[in-house]
Amino acid sequence: MSDAAVELLVVALAALGCGLAGLGVPALIRALPEPPAPASAADPPADPPADPAAGAATGTLVGAEAPHGPTTGSGPASVARPAEPPKPLYVDLAARPHLGPWVALVSAMAGGLVARAVLGDGLTEDTAWALAYALPVVPLCVALAYVDGHTRLLPSRLVLPATGALVLLALGEWAVTGEHDAVLRAGVGLLVARSLYWLLWAVHSAGMGFGDVRLAALLGLVLGRLGVAELVVGVYAGFLVFGLPGLLLALVRRDRALLRAAYPFGPFMVVGALIGVLTGPAVIDSLLR
Repeated sequence: MSDAAVELLVVALAALGCGLAGLGVPALIRALPEPPAPASAADPPADPPADPAAGAATGTLVGAEAPHGPTTGSGPASVARPAEPPKPLYVDLAARPHLGPWVALVSAMAGGLVARAVLGDGLTEDTAWALAYALPVVPLCVALAYVDGHTRLLPSRLVLPATGALVLLALGEWAVTGEHDAVLRAGVGLLVARSLYWLLWAVHSAGMGFGDVRLAALLGLVLGRLGVAELVVGVYAGFLVFGLPGLLLALVRRDRALLRAAYPFGPFMVVGALIGVLTGPAVIDSLLR
């Protein structure tokens, strides 16, 4: 069998495997524990403690505001603001008609594209390991993008175990092959992406959730394992894909309020990572010429 035929077979198997895994996404979402309901602005406020010492004993302060709570300002004169609408339940998201086939189709297409990009230099031991990192994450990222797009939540029950599994895979690759360059690159990708998003979250936590920080670690590990170009382009492209449509929409509608609206960032992170995998080396090469 020729090299081209082998690569075509690997791409087809990658698409098939990601597609089959995508069929299980509704069951995966259905099994997620529902997040606690946020406090509603319509709920009557609790009676304040009789004295400041009582408030300190219970961990509350008169007029204090919980992060992202239903009030704004400070002190007793805080003004109530409308609470966010209730988020859809995971069981309802999982029950959407034809969700399984649609996720399977998207996962299959993305898996095939990722496999083709990774196999750019042919099927070697290094590219085989790279596929072991990238392909299992494809249907998971489709699931995370779907959930975040509807709830603005990135369940840690999905992100953290996947990140831990890839860390173990990296250690296994190091033990089996004895090569450490790619493994260290994966670790650096995790740290760089997570640190960048953690800094953005710390500076402006109202515009970015900590779930984005966790997802950045997962994507950074995969992108770093694939290459420095994939990491740089994949991280930057997420911001670019997120910012340009909103800016164009605000310009077309002449409404600056659209620039301050809150949008889920997870789907854009996933799309940016895919762009990095598909175009990273080409983009960096063109910039360095």
